[in-house]
Amino acid sequence: MLYKIEEQAEAFEKLEPVEFKDFSSFGKLEKDLENLIANSILDVLFEDARLMPVFQERQWQAEADIYALNENGELVIFELKRASVGKDAVHQALRYAQDAGQWSYQKLEQKFKEYSKSEMSLVEAHREAFSLEHELDPKEINNKQHLLVIGSAADESLVSSVDYWKKNGISIDFLPYRVYEIAGEKYFEFFALPYDKHKNPSDVKGVLFDTNRSWDENSIWSMMDNSRLEAYGDAKRFVHYVHVGDIVFFSHKWCGLIAAAKVKGEVKAPDSETLYRDVEFLTPIPNRKDNKLLAMPFSAVSSKTGKSFFWARTIKVPYLTKNEALELVEELNNYLHLA
Repeated sequence: MLYKIEEQAEAFEKLEPVEFKDFSSFGKLEKDLENLIANSILDVLFEDARLMPVFQERQWQAEADIYALNENGELVIFELKRASVGKDAVHQALRYAQDAGQWSYQKLEQKFKEYSKSEMSLVEAHREAFSLEHELDPKEINNKQHLLVIGSAADESLVSSVDYWKKNGISIDFLPYRVYEIAGEKYFEFFALPYDKHKNPSDVKGVLFDTNRSWDENSIWSMMDNSRLEAYGDAKRFVHYVHVGDIVFFSHKWCGLIAAAKVKGEVKAPDSETLYRDVEFLTPIPNRKDNKLLAMPFSAVSSKTGKSFFWARTIKVPYLTKNEALELVEELNNYLHLA
């Protein structure tokens, strides 16, 4: 809930609740809510989440809105509701979870390939996404389902229904949202499990950022030669998730971390497919003329930081604190000088 602080004589006197709304208040459709959350779910709403999207609802199909796999191969199902809908929405979501629980590995893999436009097998993509030593056996995929219902914070019947099924042993949770309209601007409030932990956007953070090798083998050299952090195509939006002062680590697929730099420039668009920020390097800059590209292996990065990263994304969550990032810069410098 959002509260306005009432002040008198420079003292905080009381809290005044701010009116909130849902998507239907603005004439928006459930698909609008789905697209908003789907586009932001792993970048903003669940910034440290280790979830691999499998597919999204198709029009006119009896499916939940978003399906993803966790590290254990369990299916996480998101069902989104734009306004007060009541207990029937939970019954519908439970049917989706029941149906999904009966999908064969082959059916889930087919859905993943259609969604990702990739020919990579589901278990192979899952192993790569979570940096597992071995692929899961197909029989280990979708052995368990978890249901997350996202709806208006004012929908008491929906909350009550979710609580009922949760008390009866169903793996289900309710994630409330609110929409505020303040001074003509609209604000989206969302509560992520388990206790709505998010880094303050104003804090300096460390970010492992992919060099987009799958997009273009030579994109790394555009970044190194021009002192830039770049992203391309559908992934270019991730440039907006790092800010001036952040420390970025260039993560090169199949190699490891090749360099670190401090972001110093605003977002620029040299063409319709590219966004970039200028950076100042904090480590030796790789040179394309060298015969060998030095890199700190991903396994060493996880060992040094004590963190398990989600390697399948352009931004490798979780983020690092400023101190963690500076320590990793020091480790990376030591590794590159000794390599």
